[in-house]
Amino acid sequence: MNMDLLGRMSMSSAMSSMDMSKEPTSNMGMPKEMISMGQMVGNMTMDNSITRFLPLAGMWAIMMAAMMLPTMVPTLRSYEDLMVSANGTRIGWLGVLLGYSIVWVLFSLIISSTQLALLFLNVVDTMGKAKSLWLSGALLVIAGVFQFTRAKEVCHHVCHSPMSYFVGYWRAGFSGGLRMGLSLGAYCVGCCWLFMVLGFAGGVMNFLWMGLATLIMVLEKLPQLGHFLVKPLGILLILGGLSIIFLI
Repeated sequence: MNMDLLGRMSMSSAMSSMDMSKEPTSNMGMPKEMISMGQMVGNMTMDNSITRFLPLAGMWAIMMAAMMLPTMVPTLRSYEDLMVSANGTRIGWLGVLLGYSIVWVLFSLIISSTQLALLFLNVVDTMGKAKSLWLSGALLVIAGVFQFTRAKEVCHHVCHSPMSYFVGYWRAGFSGGLRMGLSLGAYCVGCCWLFMVLGFAGGVMNFLWMGLATLIMVLEKLPQLGHFLVKPLGILLILGGLSIIFLI
């Protein structure tokens, strides 16, 4: 009888020990402490992404302004000429400037997100430069091939000759200027976006490299010279990319 009582006590003690050691779990069978820790890590990752994205987007926006301001000058001058011969106004001029700027700010947000994603994927370093020479070479080749496409031709024609765009698509007032500015900005992005992407080939924070990209964009829009540079520049980019790939 004493043995029977002792057995029941041992079994009760073992079951109590099992109950105490068992962690409370979620419906998925995971301990609540692990779920809380995962949520905390997720929140930290989200906060870290935001704190990285905001200054990066600001940097790109400033860089866009510095790089695109010289290319905007011919467009704004063309509108000023039409302020005399057409019904252009200073408020319309401001609309063109605002629309143009909005497009480039949006593009800066897109390319900032791209850079952050590439950084998380360990494709680029903290300076925004591709870690693989294969990728750098491929970007140069792609940018060079784009110089021979119909899309480049159409976008470059509008950016190179904004007056012809104004004559064909003229709209008066602030809203008209804004619409024209948005359209002109879109054409400009279409013409130059790959030069921005090439920042990942030489380093986004490499100011000499990005300065060279700016110089190329300005030269492409010069009235007397721009059309003669597009295809030769494409050949140089392709050769540069291939030389990097075959020298790896």
